[in-house]
Amino acid sequence: MYTPEYLQKVQESLSVKEDPAKLREKRFETSSGIPLKNSYTPADLPAFDPIGDLGRPGQYPFTRHVQPTGYRGRLWTMRQYAGFGTAEESNARYRYLLEQGQTGLSVAFDLPTQIGMDPDHEMAMGEVGKVGVSVCSIRDMRVLFQSIPLDKVSTSMTINGPASVLLALYLAVAEEQGVAWNQVSGTIQNDILKEYMARGTYIYPPRPSIRLITDIFGFCAENVPNWNTISISGYHIREAGCTAAQEIAFTLADGIAYVEAALKAGLKLEAFAPRLSFFFNAHNQFLEEIAKFRAARRLWARIIKERFGSNDPKSQMLRFHTQTAGSTLTAQQPDNNIVRTTVQAMAAVLGGTQSLHTNSRDEALALPTEASARIALRTQQILAFENRIADVVDPFAGSYLIESLTDELERMAEALIAKVDEAGGMVTAIEKGIPQREIQNAAYAYQKAVEKGEQVVVGVNKFAIQNEEKPELLRVDEALGARRREQVARYRAERDNGAVKARLEALAAAAKGTDNLMPLILAAVKAEATVGEVCDAMRGVFGEYQERLVL
Repeated sequence: MYTPEYLQKVQESLSVKEDPAKLREKRFETSSGIPLKNSYTPADLPAFDPIGDLGRPGQYPFTRHVQPTGYRGRLWTMRQYAGFGTAEESNARYRYLLEQGQTGLSVAFDLPTQIGMDPDHEMAMGEVGKVGVSVCSIRDMRVLFQSIPLDKVSTSMTINGPASVLLALYLAVAEEQGVAWNQVSGTIQNDILKEYMARGTYIYPPRPSIRLITDIFGFCAENVPNWNTISISGYHIREAGCTAAQEIAFTLADGIAYVEAALKAGLKLEAFAPRLSFFFNAHNQFLEEIAKFRAARRLWARIIKERFGSNDPKSQMLRFHTQTAGSTLTAQQPDNNIVRTTVQAMAAVLGGTQSLHTNSRDEALALPTEASARIALRTQQILAFENRIADVVDPFAGSYLIESLTDELERMAEALIAKVDEAGGMVTAIEKGIPQREIQNAAYAYQKAVEKGEQVVVGVNKFAIQNEEKPELLRVDEALGARRREQVARYRAERDNGAVKARLEALAAAAKGTDNLMPLILAAVKAEATVGEVCDAMRGVFGEYQERLVL
């Protein structure tokens, strides 16, 4: 774009000399360790190509946005993550949020549901309904979506190990509502690889888990064309402590593994790739986060084009949901979390997210109250309708700093993906503990910086106050677990247990072969098998994953 002579002249005339003794910090750098200069000039972008590196919004390499009009045609989906206690309580919260202007649902399941266990399992004691809604049967799913038309509202479900089972329940309830599957839209997270490296709600070992994922890809490509079959998640990797560059790299490396597995299973790239979606974290470093989203979008487009040989624009697009960073929320001075969340949400919007969840101020202490959830939703609405930050597509494009950070994050992510490739791909890399070790090292470095006071956390290691007034918190009824155990016992007594047994035996037999398991899972849940029973049928064939300690 510029001649070498001109760039040399710029560097000589515009560079700033600083006296280190007068600076407030010894070094300025991003979470990924990218040094930050005093200011940026064209000399920091010697090879910048506005056509090849940026292009137009909605065109390859999609650096600027996946849609030509950005948010000018349609705002991002305001999809608040919610769910607690019983299906009745969560249904009431969903309908409240929709009445308040939320434009999509996002279901949080409790821990037993996330690991494929029913409320009466001995390991579920004390956890039923605590971090999400308890769902174990088609009866629960009916109640959860009562009076919510599934052809009008898109639903995201944060579920991984038993994703196939919860999707089957959702589709069965849609059928009962008279909604055709081609009218159903939404997303299941269904990203098992990040569970092994960062989150922990896995059931089966990696290879049978990936089989279930590719079964979902194939089933939905034929039957549920508007469903996002996976949300490849960097969010939880970032929550575990990784850097922005690592978040891009490990998320896209997971994506590569899923594409390779689907191709190996005989699926055509263009049949499943347009329904792949991603899930990123909006963290604290505002400028790096904007660059992170842009770099991820460009890198994924290049991976699909150059590694997998596809020129299909819909396959090249990286469409993603964003959630503000839960790990940055503090129990101390919780109202400060409103400010943190607002800035993080701005980074997500300026980076071009397709949907957004804003965390509530009290989530470091408990599940959000109705009032806190409303403030979190209002944050998005103010950004959209009052601040008008969505009126111009990719407004930071051309910024010397943002373009420099975008390039550097892409370069760092590519290097980490190459490291995963050298290990034999992401499944093998996880088995060797490579990404886990990288994440642990980054998390340890950050925690040391906080403890030394090098990284300020307002209200925690600086600007703390004594004797804070405790906010009102949402509490889940401690008697819920006992009530749910009684409900499950009654449910099993009332159903046709012979039909359930036959469906579960058919599923277990199919799991030993190579047939797509989704139709059999669907048949089992329609016969009123529980989530735990369906998962147990496959546990008996696939086994359970045992975590390796990585140091």
